[in-house]
Amino acid sequence: MSQSKHGIGATVHINVEDINEYAPAFLEPAYVRQVDEGIIRNTDPLDYEKSHNHILSVVAYDCGMKQSAPIMVTIKVNRICKLGWKGIPERVDYAPGSGKGELFPAAQLKLCDVPCNVTNVQSKLTLSTSHIGKGCDRDTYSVQNQRKLCGASSESVELLNSGEWTKTLSVDDGRDSDEMYEFDGVSSAVAIPNTVLNHGLASTFTISTWMKHKSQPHLDKHAKEHILCSADDHKMNRHHYALFVCDNEWHHYAVSVQFPEVQLYVDGSLFKSEKKNPEVIDDWPLHPTKDINTTLTVGACWQGSENKMKHHLRGYLAGLSVLLGQTEKPHVLACLHKCKESLEVPAMELLEPGMELLTNSDLTDLSVEGNNLTNLEVLVKKIGYANSREFPTPGRRNLRLTTSIICEHNHPLKIPPVESYVMVLQAQQPSITIVGTTSVAREYHDFRQGVRVFTDLHITMQPTISSWKHSESIGDKKLDSCVVSVYPSLNPDHETMSIPDKVLTQLEISAKISKDGATLSGSDLLYNYEEALRQIQYTNQKPAYYLNRVFKLVCSEMNGRFLSNEYVQTLTVIHPRVVSASTAQESATPETIAAVHPAHAQIAVHQVEMNPHAIVNHYLESISSDHSASPAFVGGSHVVTVMLVVCVGFLLLLMVVGALRIHSAHHRATQEEIADAEMAWDDSALTITVNPMEQINGSGGKLSGVSSLDKSLGHEDDDGDEDDDNSSDDNSSYHDEDGDSSEEEDAHASSCKVKDLEWDNSTLAI
Repeated sequence: MSQSKHGIGATVHINVEDINEYAPAFLEPAYVRQVDEGIIRNTDPLDYEKSHNHILSVVAYDCGMKQSAPIMVTIKVNRICKLGWKGIPERVDYAPGSGKGELFPAAQLKLCDVPCNVTNVQSKLTLSTSHIGKGCDRDTYSVQNQRKLCGASSESVELLNSGEWTKTLSVDDGRDSDEMYEFDGVSSAVAIPNTVLNHGLASTFTISTWMKHKSQPHLDKHAKEHILCSADDHKMNRHHYALFVCDNEWHHYAVSVQFPEVQLYVDGSLFKSEKKNPEVIDDWPLHPTKDINTTLTVGACWQGSENKMKHHLRGYLAGLSVLLGQTEKPHVLACLHKCKESLEVPAMELLEPGMELLTNSDLTDLSVEGNNLTNLEVLVKKIGYANSREFPTPGRRNLRLTTSIICEHNHPLKIPPVESYVMVLQAQQPSITIVGTTSVAREYHDFRQGVRVFTDLHITMQPTISSWKHSESIGDKKLDSCVVSVYPSLNPDHETMSIPDKVLTQLEISAKISKDGATLSGSDLLYNYEEALRQIQYTNQKPAYYLNRVFKLVCSEMNGRFLSNEYVQTLTVIHPRVVSASTAQESATPETIAAVHPAHAQIAVHQVEMNPHAIVNHYLESISSDHSASPAFVGGSHVVTVMLVVCVGFLLLLMVVGALRIHSAHHRATQEEIADAEMAWDDSALTITVNPMEQINGSGGKLSGVSSLDKSLGHEDDDGDEDDDNSSDDNSSYHDEDGDSSEEEDAHASSCKVKDLEWDNSTLAI
């Protein structure tokens, strides 16, 4: 039998290194959960209307960053009913020229099964346009063009224009429309000269203006802010009449007076007077005072005793005009204010019994009221927006829809308001093109009678929006101004531009002409502008001064918003062709010379010697002949001496008479006319021929000829007109022809010998 032994037990610590060899795993391949509302990691709130469910891809990581396989987690959002409108978009785009567009065609009003026996329901949609121009999309045209389009009287006097008295005012230049003058309520004010408007007005008149008043919170509510004021010029503070108002939005105001009746039109509608209305016009009849004149001011009132302005206006004015002797027609005032963008009212046949539609005069507020909730939805779906401007101002127009519901027992349901907006898209600019000839050449006489500058001009305007269904046809396109610039500026002494008054009257286009060109203005059809431009005439009484004249034309639409190309027209002066002296001499014969320029005394032309001639240049220059001395007189007789003295005396007499006539003509013509005539000469044939006394023999000679002046210094001018009083004007003086010299022969002067006769031009005062 063996004996076993047992050892003593011991604790052994064994460390086993665990290896992470398995990735985490989800128990299910996918998960679906339902929620009412919630926030997932601080993102947007879950909303059934935006998304019915959200599908997420989820991956799990363990501590060793081992990644599980992705699984899909679907979160379904339960539909929770909310009181209010559904299906109203945040933004509605509007394309120019698209006509009426429905704003909320998918609108629905949800009551969420709230127990309510509806007794009254009302919804009001408001279109905000106060930030556009003068409170609406009417800034496409200037006030002046709006007045013309509405048929307003052309006799109205504009008090705020580009005159000297408005230069101190600040102008809002950030608009596409007319200038809006800003008054700061402290110092801005202007005095209207009496030459612009009679300060006394009349018993019948209309004062109209656009105005946006700025509120002054700390100002006494009884303080007056004057739009227009007539007061004493010194000593006293009497206000003869004044106009002031209180409002903080753009409005069109018109005060029509047919004394003693006064009517106020606000935004084209007659204002009904009530006792609670604020006073807007002061009229205190005052007796005339000796040595006291009146002032007429805009934006404040003159205090004569204090010698300063008071009661300043804080706000904007545009188109302030006064019509004397008559009142503006009510339909014109309504047209001036009419806005071309508005809400479109649903068709009346959609109204159910017990429902009604209400709008304001501008169609920017539209209310639906009644007891039929279903019909309310139908009507709201049919509310539209339209902008009839051909090129509307692009940008945002805010919309706000408010709704109130009254249940039975006068219990109201709170319906949250809805905000939306119309985005008017940018209209593509039209293309205005001016075409025609670019160069026209005319003769002198054409320029003196007048030359039409744009004889074959043609203007086209092509809209670039292919889908424009409601735009005007091409033939109805309009312009509102065309500017003609001339380079260099006209010389009023002999250049003019003109347009027949009859043309402007028929077309109702106004024109201003200056030395720098012409400006045609007034909204009118393309065809009418073409006709007016084609009638522009340029006249130049001294065309010889010029080689050409350059005219540039630019036309515009929408008060300069759209411009045409720059069309340049050049008028070229055709100057007479200059014939060379040698050609003139070769082509001239004694017979033709005598026929064209008959001499005062017939002579034997075959003995005339043709000496070299001198040409009269652009300005008359001193012409002197440097001839060699003739041989001495040999063997002369007393008879020859007497004849010589007579000849010389006769020649001197002709020269004196010619000089006197030149001096007289000089006083009747200006220096420019002299230059003009001279530049028009064909001066290649202007010669002065001196005939020496020709010696025949050494002991005797024969007097064959002496120098003579063409037609005794008098002949036709370059236009061919003859006049006894003007026959020696600067256009005809000293216009000699080769071979036109003649003298009588003397058979007894057989040994005559004298010096050459010279032209003494020292008396030609030019």
